[in-house]
Amino acid sequence: MNIMKRTALFLLAACALISCKKLTEDPKSIIVSDQFYKTPNDAISAVTAVYSSLNTDPGGDFPMYGRQLYFMADAATDDETEGNSASNADVRAMGSITYIANNNRVQANWTQHYRGINWANVAIDNIQTMQMDTVLKARLVRESKFIRALLYFNLVRFFGDVPLVLHQASSISATTVSRTPANAVYKQIIADLTDAENLPASYSGNDIGRATAGAAKTLLAKVYLTRKDWPNATTKCLEVMNGPYGYALFDNFADVFNKSTKNGKEHIFSVQFLSNSGASNSRDRIMTDVFSGFGSKVPPDLPADSRLYKSFAATDARKAVTYYTSLLNPATGLQFKFSYIGLRKFVDTTQYLTSIEDGINFPVLRYADVLLMYAEAVNETAGPTAEAYAAINKVRERAKIPDLPTGLSQADFRTAVYQERRFEFVQEGQRWFDLAREGTLVASISKVAAKSAVSAKNNLFPIPSAEIAVNPAVTQNTGW
Repeated sequence: MNIMKRTALFLLAACALISCKKLTEDPKSIIVSDQFYKTPNDAISAVTAVYSSLNTDPGGDFPMYGRQLYFMADAATDDETEGNSASNADVRAMGSITYIANNNRVQANWTQHYRGINWANVAIDNIQTMQMDTVLKARLVRESKFIRALLYFNLVRFFGDVPLVLHQASSISATTVSRTPANAVYKQIIADLTDAENLPASYSGNDIGRATAGAAKTLLAKVYLTRKDWPNATTKCLEVMNGPYGYALFDNFADVFNKSTKNGKEHIFSVQFLSNSGASNSRDRIMTDVFSGFGSKVPPDLPADSRLYKSFAATDARKAVTYYTSLLNPATGLQFKFSYIGLRKFVDTTQYLTSIEDGINFPVLRYADVLLMYAEAVNETAGPTAEAYAAINKVRERAKIPDLPTGLSQADFRTAVYQERRFEFVQEGQRWFDLAREGTLVASISKVAAKSAVSAKNNLFPIPSAEIAVNPAVTQNTGW
């Protein structure tokens, strides 16, 4: 693979040199791995560097969960798009579903995912051979396996069969790694997450935000749901719901995205970000692309059309958190009316006028997802039981909308769960995956007039052409 060839020495973030342990710290340079891994602090810092693959891009591009994933998981769906103010033609192509195999946003996502996998592989291989406290060693390896599983889970859903690499590049030929069947990739994801279930239930201090047992079980539930393994999905959801983790819904939906409630009771696993940290390559740049200030400029990241906005119930508390049409301008003290519908979840309302990067964490896994996955899995196994109704109604009650009507058929309840997920997770990197899992991706996207180019080939993204150019063993997806 191209990314593996470029990182054949498997360089790691040199925040390790200064024993950086906070998950928001920015690794600014690199060191060769065989010169490292001498002390427990080295191991901790190496795993922190693995986490940095989620919130950092060494070249200063958008971090994976700081906007990069959005292009594929949200902009390329029926929920969002890229407006004319997006200066990059490849970005606009993601929103119009006219992207091709050499699209630089598809390439960037592929590169960032494999970079994170590479760093996880280095950490796992090296930490396992270190002489150190066995409990800490096992924990750090399991954290790395969790991140590796998350990244492979994204890749296998986006691209189908993908190269499965589990060790340092020096042990394989970096230019002859063929695509591994999706079933084998899923088998490895499940193995990694099963081991990660032995992580601690929680952390304190600077370790808050690291992967936990609850996060591993939640991601496993999502893997099983994607595989339509309803019994195992149900089991994992119940283990999260009834386990010693203390997860619950926030009373106020806005608290999912408020900086003051970061890493709260609803957050199971979040990518950590700081406001204006000064880290040039570790920024959450979502805010600057959904909010262009109090004026006439329209931001690039926008709703695909007004249909979803208009379909929220009038009493639904999520609507005003998800979208904005007006905001209080702190410079004037007056409400400012915009000419467009904006995406609000990642707009930092505490610093409209000073932020070039918001400090809102990205919620990869949260408790509302567990409740909706549980409702779906139970319905697929036994129909809409009382337990399934109770789970989805907790989400609806928090949103201040009526409970689902009783007596729904299995098919109608399934549709209700799908719709609830759409209302709940706008702009959270869920929509493309949900449409693909439901088998409605093409039909749903085609309802957006500006996305009429969608076709069956879009059920998977193209393998980046640059990867095929350097590795002939990698083949292209059908239609690309």
